[in-house]
Formats: sequence, structure tokens, C-alpha cells
Amino acid sequence: MLKNKNAVVTGSTSGIGLGIARALAQQGAHVMLNGFSDAAEIEKIRAEIADQHGVTVSYHGADVSKADEVAALIAAAEAELGSVDILVNNAGIQHVAPVDEFPDEKWTAIQNIILNSSYHAIKVALPGMKTRNWGRIINLVSAHGLVASPFKSAYVTAKHGQIGLTKTVALEVAETGITCNAICPGYVRTPLVEGQIEAQSKAHNLPHDKVIRDVILAAQPTKRFVEIEEVAALAMYLCSDAAKSITGASIPIDGGWTAR
Repeated sequence: MLKNKNAVVTGSTSGIGLGIARALAQQGAHVMLNGFSDAAEIEKIRAEIADQHGVTVSYHGADVSKADEVAALIAAAEAELGSVDILVNNAGIQHVAPVDEFPDEKWTAIQNIILNSSYHAIKVALPGMKTRNWGRIINLVSAHGLVASPFKSAYVTAKHGQIGLTKTVALEVAETGITCNAICPGYVRTPLVEGQIEAQSKAHNLPHDKVIRDVILAAQPTKRFVEIEEVAALAMYLCSDAAKSITGASIPIDGGWTAR
């Protein structure tokens, strides 16, 4: 479906980003990975995806909190793969604290890694997409781009900002063959969430299964995690020609969370 398309996925050395990178490769796209992890583990992942699907898989260690490194990431993808046809802005971090106690440096880091990196990557990738009259931009947002939760002021602000950016870009490129959409997952069982489960279990002296049902998944009516593969499948649909009329959308995949 995406044979000979070239993709950049930020934050793709684990979790949702890695799942999307794998799905893109399965569909025939060449992929530029990005993120932080052990160098040997990253190389193992890169080689495995390339060998399994017969596509080019590269890696760039850009710190996406920095505009110049985001530009370098896109430039490297254009040089090594030939173009950036698909951009998935997935990188993110989290910090939880009351707003009047929120560390300023954490606020700034969250805005830079989530919102500002999306802006900088789109800005640099768009000119090439425009010359080819085709492009797919997907911002991995969150249910927190649509609703709020206490103690997550920086994250909720950044995610709401990503949705505003998604809508604006979609309108600006509506006649160019480029789409821009936001995917808004609820809780997905990623290494980040596993860490939250462990922390909550220790903090409240609760069994893991009770933490999952009564704390982590309290807002998700289905009481089950969204699977990484489900998010990746939605991303693949948005990259397909069947979705060429879907743009500027913020699509929940959240077990009913935002239906409340």
C-alpha cells in the first residue's frame, strides 16, 4: 500500500512509535527511526525491521526538543531515503504535579518535545510534500488533546495545542494532496504506562490488577488497554488513499473515554 513511500516517526524506538514504524515497513515504506535508547538495542530493532520487510530503515538520534536537531532529522531522512512523504509526530514525555507546584523546566520540556517539535518537523517537511503533491502528517496526540485530567497541565496544554496545529495545517494544505490528522489514544500498554502502573502500585500498596482497573483505566469504559497494533492500524488507514478526504480530524481510539 505504501511501497516506495518514505516515513519519519519521532520517538520510534519503543511503544506506539515503534509499532507504527513496524506497520509502515510492513506496508512497504522506508522508515527513519528516531528516539533514545541503548545503541545496540536500536541497531537490533533497525536491522530486524529492515530484514523482515525488505525496506530501508535508518536511524537518527535527534533530540526533538531542539529545533535545529528536528531540522537535521528531516534533512537526514531526505538525504538517506530520498524524501519525507509521511511524518508521524509521536515523541512525548509526561510529568504530573499540581499547576502551582509544576516545575518550570518540566513545563518547558513537555512543550518542546510534544508541541514545538511537531511544529518544527511539519514546517521543514512540508515544502518537499508540496512539490510532490502528496503527503501524510499524523500527530500522535492523546485523549488528553480532547479532555483534561488534573495534575497534567503541561501535557494537556501541549496535546490541545497539537490538535490546533493539526487543524490549521490541514486547512493550509487542503488543495495540495497532503492530509494532516491527529490520533487520540486512551491508555495504551507501553513501557511508559507499565512504569506508571508499578509506581501507583507501590505508592498505594495495591495489586497490579487493581491499579490497572481502578486507577489507570478508570476513565476508559471498556476497562482494557488500547493495543499498539490498533493505533498503528488507524495510522496506516490515514496514510492510505482511502483516507484522502480525511484531514483536520482528531480521531479518538480510547475505549469510549471521550464519549462520556
